[in-house]
Amino acid sequence: MSYFVYILECSDGSLYTGITKDVSKRLDEHNSKDTGAKYTKARRPVKLVYQESSKDRSSASKREYEIKQFTRSKKLQLIQKS
Repeated sequence: MSYFVYILECSDGSLYTGITKDVSKRLDEHNSKDTGAKYTKARRPVKLVYQESSKDRSSASKREYEIKQFTRSKKLQLIQKS
């Protein structure tokens, strides 16, 4: 089963990056459940602005880390290219 790296735009305009197996389920969790990230709970609603697939958890985690090191403008460029 593949993993996905995703970027959410929060209600305050900030960006959140994460990984999951099920993007739509995770988006729902971020917006309405206690299982969403602490960061996004205070910044609801969030919307999905980017996603890419990875072959396994390890490569998804590496890509997530890579994206988290990006500047905001580089993340926005990545979002616009998709």
